[in-house]
Amino acid sequence: MVWVWDISRLPGPHRGTWFYLYTIWDLWSRKAVGWCVDTTETAAIAEKLIDVTARREGVDRNQLIIHSDRGAQMASGTLTDLYDTLGIRRSLSRPRVSNDNPHAEAGFKTLKYRPDWPTRFDTIDDATSHCETFFGWYNNEHHHTGIGLLTPHDRHTGNGPVLDAAHQTHPERFPNGPPQPPRQPTRAWINPPAPHTG
Repeated sequence: MVWVWDISRLPGPHRGTWFYLYTIWDLWSRKAVGWCVDTTETAAIAEKLIDVTARREGVDRNQLIIHSDRGAQMASGTLTDLYDTLGIRRSLSRPRVSNDNPHAEAGFKTLKYRPDWPTRFDTIDDATSHCETFFGWYNNEHHHTGIGLLTPHDRHTGNGPVLDAAHQTHPERFPNGPPQPPRQPTRAWINPPAPHTG
């Protein structure tokens, strides 16, 4: 099992003020399995979110890899201790590569490019409420092209395809007949291993 996580700034009530959205995505299903909004960007907040999410998702020791970029919070000793305690393997982006966490960046882009994205959030409660609505939609209603047009929730829970139902409900949207989802990979990778030769 691989999770990716990152922190994104959300614009606060005044220029130069920010709230911080911490989010963890399951790489396989693209489901946002944990998130929180805070007024500061610290390793302690990340540690608590990862700990709570891992326990809620029932992650066993030595079952999880967590990928992130090399930000101060991601590479902190606090997280190293938590990972050791929970039996989590750490995966960090390559040094000096700014886009080496593409799945997290894609999730934040989906959040910020939606039509309901506000210019600013007046309070942390406003930011949290907006994110709650977004993640409810993203996990349960958003048909993600990277996972064969399933919702992240459906993929995460192993529920079957929904394209036939979509075709039956709105055949006018599919002039070429029932849609065929792309072939689903059996594994998800950040950096796939080199082909084995021998």
